[in-house]
Amino acid sequence: MEKKLPDLVIGDIVINPPIIQGGMGVRVSTATLAAAVSNEGAFGVIASVGLGEEGRQDLKYEERSRLALKDMIRETKQLTNRPFGVNIMCALSNYDELAKTCAEEEVAAIISGAGLPLHLPSLSDNPETKLIPIVSSGRAAELICKTWLRRYNRLPDALVLEGPLAGGHIGFKFGEILSSEYPSLDNLLVDVILAVKEFESSTNKKIPIIAGGGIFSGKDIARILKLGTNGVQMATRFVCTYECSVSQAYKDAYLKCTQDDIAVIMSPVGMPARVIRNKFVERIEAGEKMKFTCPYKCLKACNPLIVNYCIAKALVNAYRGNLNEGYAMCGANAYRVKKIVSVKELINELVNEAKNYLTNG
Repeated sequence: MEKKLPDLVIGDIVINPPIIQGGMGVRVSTATLAAAVSNEGAFGVIASVGLGEEGRQDLKYEERSRLALKDMIRETKQLTNRPFGVNIMCALSNYDELAKTCAEEEVAAIISGAGLPLHLPSLSDNPETKLIPIVSSGRAAELICKTWLRRYNRLPDALVLEGPLAGGHIGFKFGEILSSEYPSLDNLLVDVILAVKEFESSTNKKIPIIAGGGIFSGKDIARILKLGTNGVQMATRFVCTYECSVSQAYKDAYLKCTQDDIAVIMSPVGMPARVIRNKFVERIEAGEKMKFTCPYKCLKACNPLIVNYCIAKALVNAYRGNLNEGYAMCGANAYRVKKIVSVKELINELVNEAKNYLTNG
């Protein structure tokens, strides 16, 4: 029998290969991508933010978003009978409503970051829906575990550790990212494993750790697994797949970019964000104030009177292919993506390379 990679076990969910496809907002990871990933045995993830912008425009933002998420979950279920998850940013103004919708629709997991999801257990009364916070440090992992245990008598079903090379919004200080004075994913992983160990021992509950941020190849997967993680999260590699629903212009931004084209800007979310530099990004970096009205108020921390552009509009424009008025988010290794492949081809490549390095070093 051919040797498999180790299983990633989250409660009653068995994932092999042990890869979680990271949630990518504003219609980058939708039903077609998430289902294709789950159909290969890995774990696909829908991103909840921005789904409503292709929905019913006669509805208010909150209702439009809720219905669009419900429709996307149901569409994904039609494309796969395997478990999949939904990513919900804590920074969203309608966070609570989206989390409740996921529980009602019986998704396999809610994965939540861009802030600390300290009250997430109060939003899900479905015991089958796994709750998986995203953290960037052992301190954050400890705080979530301690808070959940005290308030709700439960622990996370798993934790995703996102390191400083991750795409999209990054859980580190802007100055740290710009100066490259940040801890490595490897060191952060040690801290998170130590932070959860006491909670695992006292409750006799296993908390799997999934590491992400800069994981690009099968070799990277093997290295991280050897360090004691239970699985990996990857997002950037899945953008240039046939099943990813973004515009060709969005994918071309990946295929054409160089390492120098990858920039970190301060997002209206209030966190650093890694993007592919273009003329629109250069206007942001120059401090230009874009003219816009805010029909959303989608972010808790965003003040339309202060920020110089609307990130929701920018990312919707990018998804649709208008990169003159938007940008593509990415991980630090996006410049290494050279071609568009199917999800099956990508996962086969990653698994074969990972198995080779696990076996032969």
